[in-house]
Order: sequence, then structure tokens, then C-alpha cells
Amino acid sequence: MICTNSSSRLKGHRFPLPIISYAVWAYHRIALSLRDVEELLSERGVVVSYETIRAWVGKFGSGISKRIRARRNPPSDKWHLDEVVISIRGVKHWLWRAVDSNGEVLDILVQTRRNTRAAKRLISRLITRWGEPRVIVTDKLRSYGAALRKLEISVDHRAHKGLNNRIEGSHRPTRKREKIQGRFKSARQAQKFLSIHDETANLFRPGRNKMTASEYRNKRTTAFETWNRCAEELAA
Repeated sequence: MICTNSSSRLKGHRFPLPIISYAVWAYHRIALSLRDVEELLSERGVVVSYETIRAWVGKFGSGISKRIRARRNPPSDKWHLDEVVISIRGVKHWLWRAVDSNGEVLDILVQTRRNTRAAKRLISRLITRWGEPRVIVTDKLRSYGAALRKLEISVDHRAHKGLNNRIEGSHRPTRKREKIQGRFKSARQAQKFLSIHDETANLFRPGRNKMTASEYRNKRTTAFETWNRCAEELAA
């Protein structure tokens, strides 16, 4: 993915685009801190400080993820919704997440409440972006049912803890990054980082057990090509 001989340089940047793109990808795709990415680049002969990498992530991360999102295929018509508590500066927040039946993250929303209004806000965002699903699966939190009634949408709502295992695993990478970063600094920072992180995970989601070796290699190659293309469009 990284190519130090590339001549595609950006105005105001000392390093070429492939190096910047690789650093942003590594930070969001692999469970690495900024200093870890600095060491990774150093081993490849690229000497750059973690503060510079932080600037690259802040400047290019959101733009790349938006372009990846625009290229996504529509999700399946069965959604799983769940919420998990996260601590930000000692204050309890709730991370609301939605995935489809294939495990791809549809959206995340960091909120301070775990009530009907918060559930309604998440569902409204999802429907505005993807349209109405056929089935929504949640745990037994009553706020989901109340939110659906207020929105007046006709979907099959299945509230059962055992049916929602599909989304439970999607919280694990968040917990891992939360520990590496020493917890999130603000709700805004958590929202921005996790949106990019989950969109990157969707692009590089392997699904290896459902593919032959050649199909898997082709998918990985296509994912890297898409990432690099999005970075080039952003830099153009």
C-alpha cells in the first residue's frame, strides 16, 4: 500500500500522498496509537513525528471515510440496534450503534442519554440515510419501541436479547481503541473517530470464512484500491 517513490505530493506537505494515506489507514484500521504508527513508519524509513500523524488523521480521515461511505452498497433490510456505555472525562455517555444482518456498521451516535429521545434520534438518522428496513432487532430496552411508535413506521420490531448477538461483537473494537487512547477526550472526538473507524472496518471487513482464497485476495486488493482512490480524490 505504501510507496515512498511516488511523486504525488500535496501542497504544504513534505511527504507524498501514499505515505499520508498509509498512516491514516493504519491508525484507523489497526489497534495502534499515534506513537505506534510513528514507529511503524520509522521501520519503513519514514521519519515523522506522531504529532504530524495526528494532523494527517484530523485533516484527511473524515474526508476519506465520507467518500468510502458514498461508495457503499445499500444495507440488508434487517437491522440490529444496541447501546453501550462509555466514559468521557468521568461522565457516562452512551454509544448507540446500528449494524445490518451482514455485520456492517450503518451508523453510530454518541449521546448522553439512554432514553426514547436518544433512540428516536438514532433511528431517524438511519431512516433518513438508508430508508425503512423490514426488521429491527433490539434488546429489551423499552425506548426502542416507544421511539418506533413516535416515528410511526411499520417495521417488524423484535425485542429479544438473544437475537441481538450480531451487534454485540461490533462493540469489541471500540473497547480496544478506548483502552489504547486512554479513553475518549470528548463526545465530539469519540463521534468523529468512531465514525471513521467503523467505516474503515466496513471497507476491510474480510468475511474470510465465506470466500475462497482467490476471492479473499481480490477483495483485499479492491479495498486498498478504494481507500487510495478516495485519498486521491480528497487531495485533488
